[in-house]
Amino acid sequence: MNKMKLKSMLETFYREDLGDGDLSSEILFRKSDQGSFSLFMKEQGIFCGRDVIEIGFSLFGPTVDIEMFVEDGEWVEAGRSIAEIRGPMGDLLQGERVILNLIQRMSGIATETYRAVEHVRGTGVRLCDTRKTTPGLRMLEKYAVRTGGGFNHRNGLYDAVMLKDNHISFTGSITQAVKQVKKQIGHMVKVEVEIETKEQLLEAIEAGADVIMFDNCTPSTIKEWIPLVPSHIVTEASGGITRESLHAYAETGVHYISLGYLTHSVKSLDISARVGIGKGYEHGVTR
Repeated sequence: MNKMKLKSMLETFYREDLGDGDLSSEILFRKSDQGSFSLFMKEQGIFCGRDVIEIGFSLFGPTVDIEMFVEDGEWVEAGRSIAEIRGPMGDLLQGERVILNLIQRMSGIATETYRAVEHVRGTGVRLCDTRKTTPGLRMLEKYAVRTGGGFNHRNGLYDAVMLKDNHISFTGSITQAVKQVKKQIGHMVKVEVEIETKEQLLEAIEAGADVIMFDNCTPSTIKEWIPLVPSHIVTEASGGITRESLHAYAETGVHYISLGYLTHSVKSLDISARVGIGKGYEHGVTR
């Protein structure tokens, strides 16, 4: 996680939410009014977002004290406190919603990834994400996938070549597309080719693809075709794969399975803040 980038992201998110100030808190509280709240899990799952909590609240200044009780990647039961935050009431309330929104989403992604990884444990396949992430949140969402035990596909258009059907259509052929990019890229950049037919598979192998993606192919089709792929070429399955169909794809022999649903349709984990004021606070309220 790039903490400098995260700090900049959080500042942008706060500017969106706060605008010229927090009307509610500025009217109700003085700067000297102190309080505390606990962030706690309302449902069980993998926690993800420690840096978001620590950096997010610290942006309000050194008067905010943060105590963490769990680590990223830890399975946390419902009802357990994950952090306690103490400081000026206005600062706590201004920081709360942005931070909760992010850690709920990140923890949801981490939990779904963990469940998917457990589903295929023992098959040898690795599960990875896609570029189907929320604009502006890719670094956090891909970090959450790693926290849940998955792997990242390319981070963006800039760090690997992936020749999809439209690239090939515009270029004219897989052979021409691979030849053209390999003339200009360095030796550290991989070239992946997306295929849907047996003819495309054979052409991609002959053209020198480093990675071949079986796109929208059935498990039975992949099983039939995968013996044709030389051992030095990495294989991947993708396209409409769900948790229900995941195990069938894991048994095809591919090295990787990329799952868009880990980020584009995941349910956020329910995390909340329980507010306390002063010493001896016991019950609090759920916000």
